[in-house]
Amino acid sequence: MKISVVFTAVILAILRDSTASLFVQGPTESVMEGDRVTLECLDSESEMNMTSVHFEKMSRHMDMWHRLDGYGYGNGYGYGYAFRRCFWYDADVMREDGRLLLTITRVQSWSAGMYRCMSDNITDLDNSSLPFKLTVHYLREVTVNRASSNMFYRYLAPEDELRVPQGDDVELDCSTTASETPTYSWLKEGEDWIIPSSKLKLKHVSVENSGKYTCTAQHPTVSSLIKKRTIKLTVLPKEAPWYESTTGQIYLIMGAAVTVLFVMIIAMMVFLCHRSRRNKSKGPIDDQSQKKPIYKNSVESLNSTAGDKQPLV
Repeated sequence: MKISVVFTAVILAILRDSTASLFVQGPTESVMEGDRVTLECLDSESEMNMTSVHFEKMSRHMDMWHRLDGYGYGNGYGYGYAFRRCFWYDADVMREDGRLLLTITRVQSWSAGMYRCMSDNITDLDNSSLPFKLTVHYLREVTVNRASSNMFYRYLAPEDELRVPQGDDVELDCSTTASETPTYSWLKEGEDWIIPSSKLKLKHVSVENSGKYTCTAQHPTVSSLIKKRTIKLTVLPKEAPWYESTTGQIYLIMGAAVTVLFVMIIAMMVFLCHRSRRNKSKGPIDDQSQKKPIYKNSVESLNSTAGDKQPLV
């Protein structure tokens, strides 16, 4: 039984190698975010009609292949078209002189993944190419935050300056997002030391610790991808007021925001109470006069030459 299975596998492999097979040709160098990328579907024997072949992309979230050309299934626009318009609007499938090309004008991180060519004729012995993996390298901007800081500190504190009282412990955390885990380093302007870490720790800071500190993030594969962020550290003297520090300024901003919100709530409550009292003081509207009929010869009517007694309403 095992011999027959092995024999069948060998025969299928021979048949596969002896027939024309599809494959995807793509970039051989590193692809960075924002580059223009072109993939081409080719036939090893140049015998297959490319008009019956289309590109597909593997969705990592849905775990399924999606067709990327302009038409979905049948002769109309289908799910493949909707998928490409929503998620791959910058990808164009072109058919020129018997060639099948997929061009991404500005490749992004979500463009990375598996691509393949697929024949519309499912009866072909080799109707699908092997998946081609497109890797996109990127490195986002670097952010520097004080470690163990709360949400308000991260959003309200200046990005390029930190003011702390003398004697405080300062720990700065440098972070970014990249296609691969980057390497970090810290250095101080005017000094010759380098700390190979994403964290900078300074214990019991003094005025001598004031200066500009720069965090550098470098991509491990693409050496040209480097991002830096510089932050100015100012150590305040002991006699400095508390509100001159970055933390004190944040407290002032939060206090002002809470005060304004409180005043707005009080003003709204006063307005609603005043309007409610005014409506109660008016009382109900007496509309009995609107229900009486009006006669032409009555005192309430207008002058008229007619003498009838019939009501108008």
